Amino acid sequence: MVIYGLNTCVVCQRALKTLEADGRKASFRDIRSDPLSEIELAELIAEFGDRLVDQKSNDYRSLNIWLKNSEADAQIAAQPKVMVRPIILDKGNFYLGWNDTVQEALDLK
Repeated sequence: MVIYGLNTCVVCQRALKTLEADGRKASFRDIRSDPLSEIELAELIAEFGDRLVDQKSNDYRSLNIWLKNSEADAQIAAQPKVMVRPIILDKGNFYLGWNDTVQEALDLK
């Protein structure tokens, strides 16, 4: 299991702690210090589309007009903090965010 996010993201840290407390082995990948490759980003965009970008975040609002009108891959490459977090990869399946639906899909509830 891999959790993609930011070390400074409280929700990402909560997800990691919850999974570890449940006995799951999870590695954490900070997408700022270890950016997603073009192939990884394309795979996530194919899975989630525009939902991959948090358009309500301050980081998204601070993007310039050109980036706001660009595709999600350009937005995330320019400013990784605009990506919805965490993204969890478990047994070949991706999960976006950390809500009840994701936790139920991971058999945590």
